Amino acid sequence: MQSVFLIGIPGGPEWIIIVLVILLLFGAKKIPELARGIGQGINEFRKASDDIQKEIDKGQEEGYKGKSSKSDEKNKSDEKKSEEASSEEKKS
Repeated sequence: MQSVFLIGIPGGPEWIIIVLVILLLFGAKKIPELARGIGQGINEFRKASDDIQKEIDKGQEEGYKGKSSKSDEKNKSDEKKSEEASSEEKKS
């Protein structure tokens, strides 16, 4: 059974033809400008993804701190209750 897709990933000679066609379409002066623009776009994307990851990490750390402080407050209130109960028993 033959493959339905006859077009595959370009090999060596195909890449040379693609580069020559791009060179003819855009010219030698425009290609560095296009490459520079693509590079700046990639850098902006990386910065944005790093910022998002930092925000996620910061939110997770704050979430853990919030949970631990709530549990600490609960433990302290439980200790106070047990101390009050033991002091009442001593009075009786």
